[in-house]
Amino acid sequence: MSKPAPEPAPAPAPDPTEIGEIDEIGEIGEIAGRLRLAIQHLVPVLRARSAHGDLTPSRQAALAALADHGPLRISDLAARMGIALSTTSRMVDLLDSTGWIERHPDPQDQRASLVTLSRTGRAVLAARRRETAARLAERIALLTDGEQRALYAALPALEALSERSATYPGELPRGI
Repeated sequence: MSKPAPEPAPAPAPDPTEIGEIDEIGEIGEIAGRLRLAIQHLVPVLRARSAHGDLTPSRQAALAALADHGPLRISDLAARMGIALSTTSRMVDLLDSTGWIERHPDPQDQRASLVTLSRTGRAVLAARRRETAARLAERIALLTDGEQRALYAALPALEALSERSATYPGELPRGI
């Protein structure tokens, strides 16, 4: 009997300093497609259930938006999240019932209210972010040293892409 052929080693990550200028639309399209696929596979890691089982991805997004941009009127929160006002209103009611947010009168218009994170909401969001980072860290630890260095080198570009992609209205909250 012959032994099975050994599995080929993964291709080393390219050295970013050795990559030429990307100017062909095909190359940019390839980057976009590969990045989309990688993100698609990472989303379940980011959205996995947490110790706070009632913290759904949409509720977490609302808490993150309030952490980054609050206090906000419900209509502004809806616009930032890119969801209907009625949906946001129901979500705010639910978040209020959990104690994760607080409502205060809007000093500009006493008929309206502003929504802000409560101390408990900040703690829940911070715990969720730690859980997510730990899950990602476990997966990053499985990469080779070269792959980890390549990922680290790519972070400034990924952060810039994220910053340039989040435009209000319909802005995706950061820190999910």
